[in-house]
Amino acid sequence: MTVDDADERGAMMTLFDLGGEPADLGPGATHVPNWLTSDQQRWIVEQFTAWTRGPVPIRAATVRGHAMSVRTVCLGWHWRPYRYTRRATDVNNAPVLPFPDWMVRLGRRALTDAGYRPAQVEAYTPDVALVNLYDAAARMGMHQDKDERSLAPVVSLSIGDACTFRFGNTENRSRPYTDIPLHSGDLFVFGGPARLAFHGVTRVHPHTAPPECGLDSGRINITMRTTGFNARED
Repeated sequence: MTVDDADERGAMMTLFDLGGEPADLGPGATHVPNWLTSDQQRWIVEQFTAWTRGPVPIRAATVRGHAMSVRTVCLGWHWRPYRYTRRATDVNNAPVLPFPDWMVRLGRRALTDAGYRPAQVEAYTPDVALVNLYDAAARMGMHQDKDERSLAPVVSLSIGDACTFRFGNTENRSRPYTDIPLHSGDLFVFGGPARLAFHGVTRVHPHTAPPECGLDSGRINITMRTTGFNARED
């Protein structure tokens, strides 16, 4: 490790010296409000702005012939419905941006603060992030995150406008489910028995983003996942 690398890592660890009071929503599901500080949110928004410049531009994925209302940029692997690839074969065939090391560390800190055991935290190595941008009209239908081979926990971060997040059961899209307000800076982790729970976003609440978060309007949602794929797979 070079001096510059050590300085950068030290800065990242200082920036992401996080905390929060977790609320359990059933086995495997934890909501930690106000997990990211305003400085951390602004820094991530700056990274997001750089990610959207490419090489793969932010875009609305097509599901069953219809464009999603959210727009997505990916890190590590490119996601399109039901599969992951290293290149954006449905956009411009460009290689996807690498998954950043700081995000691995951030994901592990998230599991720690969500109450996971040290061995689980140490083993957690996410390799893909789906970064979604919601405008006021965007929604996300109830779905399972099951395009991954691994069932390691999903770490979800919210920045910008608040939303109503619907977290359901593992059997179907219907009740029982819980509607949870997610605000800028909130963390949500689901793994274990909740890893394949259906979930979605039923509403974005415009003009609720705190001015200090760095996002004027809309909502950024980052979900970190572990694909379970070999680095050579595509």
